[in-house]
Amino acid sequence: MTIQQFMRKNYKHFNSAVCVDAAESWISHLNRPGKMLVAMAGAMSTAELGISLAEMIRQDKVHAISCTGANLEEDIFNLTAHSHYLRIPHYRSLSKEDELALLQKGMNRVTDTCIPEDTAIRRIAKEIFSLWKAADSSGKSYFPFEFIYQLLDIPSIKKSFEIDPKNSWVLAAKEKNLPIVTPGWEDSTLGNILTGHIMLGDISRFTIIKSGLEQMAFLVNWYKEQSAAYKMGFFQIGGGIAGDFSICVVPLLHQDLHINVPCWSYFCQISDSITSFGSYSGAVPNEKITWGKLDLETPSFVIESDASIVAPLIFHYVLGE
Repeated sequence: MTIQQFMRKNYKHFNSAVCVDAAESWISHLNRPGKMLVAMAGAMSTAELGISLAEMIRQDKVHAISCTGANLEEDIFNLTAHSHYLRIPHYRSLSKEDELALLQKGMNRVTDTCIPEDTAIRRIAKEIFSLWKAADSSGKSYFPFEFIYQLLDIPSIKKSFEIDPKNSWVLAAKEKNLPIVTPGWEDSTLGNILTGHIMLGDISRFTIIKSGLEQMAFLVNWYKEQSAAYKMGFFQIGGGIAGDFSICVVPLLHQDLHINVPCWSYFCQISDSITSFGSYSGAVPNEKITWGKLDLETPSFVIESDASIVAPLIFHYVLGE
């Protein structure tokens, strides 16, 4: 039984039914023809979402990514240091003393998975420092994803992959030259490290990294160009800045640039947030109509579930598996 057959047979109601509806609508959207932006919050890279997302990128089911800086860097940490990771199935029962012991071992915990400080974070920080330094010396500036793409071309990095490269979504994105925006990139480990280097005087300027405003302009221009020929879709994992930043390109084009472009033509969000308290993460799609992000005809879905379970199922459904 294929994943499609299994889901069609078993996923008949509630959130499970929405998974099927959203996946079928994604397929229809691509056939219009359409393109899809995926927004990722949380720690999806540490959850190894790349196992399914990378293939979506390779098969042209995803055409742009908006993600937190953590998701951008953590895919590379996992790619190059996977054997040094530590999984802790009993993480719910850890004491404060247990957590301190992990810190002292250089193991930074994300739920049930510990990212090794030395072999992942500091190793990558050392490699990317040479790229930051070169940009600083030459007076150039790059987007965070451009530095990561440059990093993946360094021979020592290319020789050190510890997982099958096909399971890295950033590597797949590089091969397709996908645009990746990372709003709030400074809220990442590498962002913290770069800030430290600048404060110490190792790097002379903050502007080697293009700002969030420049990333917005970059995405606005991409949307304007792509929406002239394609219907544009938006698949959101979690909430927060990764989603709200990127979906706002449409009202910016309409209200600030006075350029008439179509609204997003597909919307789906996987969320575990309560629909209340004014949070963006918990906002229902209808609210986005009032902001000019979606219109009345936009197929819209909300799946209230765990993205680490739901997203791979939807991805493999769309892949026809």
